[in-house]
Amino acid sequence: MKKFVLLIYQGTTPLPGSDRWNAMPEAEQKAVYADYAALNKAPGVAPGLPLGKAEVARTVVVRDGKIEVAGGPHLAEGIGGYLVLEADDIEAAVALAARIPAARLGGAVEVRPAEQYW
Repeated sequence: MKKFVLLIYQGTTPLPGSDRWNAMPEAEQKAVYADYAALNKAPGVAPGLPLGKAEVARTVVVRDGKIEVAGGPHLAEGIGGYLVLEADDIEAAVALAARIPAARLGGAVEVRPAEQYW
């Protein structure tokens, strides 16, 4: 078994409490919650901690020994969440990534093999 990290990019995915979310039919909202709940219980899945909104993030860079702190995410889009999957191969991780609601609602999911560097 190998471990894979699935990084969830929200993109234009409607977030709960937003106007786009509130415009969605209630049945679709419930389906999104149910899909995430099912993913968190899928075999081999270790859900990541809930991440706060990207606009409250701080990005830290050290240049010439000086710390620079910028408000917001490093990438404009920001990461909405992540999970770790233990699976036989990357194809299984891709199949699980395709089930993540953000992948179909305006976001994307990046799948990376976990590596041991030290």
